[in-house]
Amino acid sequence: MWVGFFLGDVVTNKQVIFKNFVEGFPKETDMYVKTSSISLSVEEGSNAVLVKNLYLSCDPYMRTQMTLIEDPTDLSSFVLGSPVEGFGVAKVVDSAHPDFKKGDLVWGFTRWENYSLIKNPQGLFKINHTDVPLSYYTGILGMPGMTAWAGFFEICAPKKGEYVYVSAASGAVGQLVGQFAKLMGCYVVGSAGSKEKVELLKNKLGFDDAFNYKEENLVSALKRCFPKGIDIYFENVGGKMLDAALLNMRNRGRIAVCGMVSQYNLSKPEGVHNLMLLLEKRIRMEGFVVFDFFHQYSKFLDTVLPSIREGKIVYVEDIAEGLENAPAALVGLFNGRNVGKQVVIVSRK
Repeated sequence: MWVGFFLGDVVTNKQVIFKNFVEGFPKETDMYVKTSSISLSVEEGSNAVLVKNLYLSCDPYMRTQMTLIEDPTDLSSFVLGSPVEGFGVAKVVDSAHPDFKKGDLVWGFTRWENYSLIKNPQGLFKINHTDVPLSYYTGILGMPGMTAWAGFFEICAPKKGEYVYVSAASGAVGQLVGQFAKLMGCYVVGSAGSKEKVELLKNKLGFDDAFNYKEENLVSALKRCFPKGIDIYFENVGGKMLDAALLNMRNRGRIAVCGMVSQYNLSKPEGVHNLMLLLEKRIRMEGFVVFDFFHQYSKFLDTVLPSIREGKIVYVEDIAEGLENAPAALVGLFNGRNVGKQVVIVSRK
């Protein structure tokens, strides 16, 4: 693993740079690693925070940021020639912001490099609970965990005994939705893309059933798993998966649209043909963005932390060591290489 060397107040800084806008599936060569330098001091009065990145999060939504956005007012694309951006866990090295001091552990939006100067640290959350692995703040206690919690409890409004289906169920968000549903007393089925992941869902994560979407007809699989229909569908895939789920929804079912990973690498997204069922079955389908719920982060922690400590929730991580392996880890999300939450370790301290 790379270790920076100090030259007075300056440290070398390894970075993962975004090289090409992407059509189709991203490649490792769409990014490259370079070494620059960075000052370890923050300018007084700037309100900026300098952090040392410890863990970086690989998330499916990052694929949408690899596409050139024609609207110049849309800031969602990565910047060519600049470091990849995403969520991570870091340690404050220096700070000119009153809410952060040297030595604080934080999670939030950072860049893929050893050290990052965060000019607008409002997107950083202090980490006050360190009796759980710090890497959890890239997943179960970070953005993916908040996504699962908000989408399931706030959007789906579950009731005990309901029938819940989760697609991409072994991923960072899906594995948590399934466990939240089981804690609610729901019947839960998940789908994944390999035998290993299906076994993980059933044997470690506590799902009632699971199936490999690559090996079965989707409509038939859902009818077998849900002979009485689906009350809640937590949507992570889109396309044919959404069409099949619509056919199997019960009256007044709810669909939380968290993501549509099957569509991210297509130049022309697939159509959905069964939308008429939203009307016929009085189904409520709602998309959501986790940022709308970050004001409830304290409530989220109060709910989830006790379940982790008591062993009622388990969390599966797929670890990549070293910043130089971050491009491969990110690309692997889109061919199903990861098992669980994909994390990149930059530094352990």
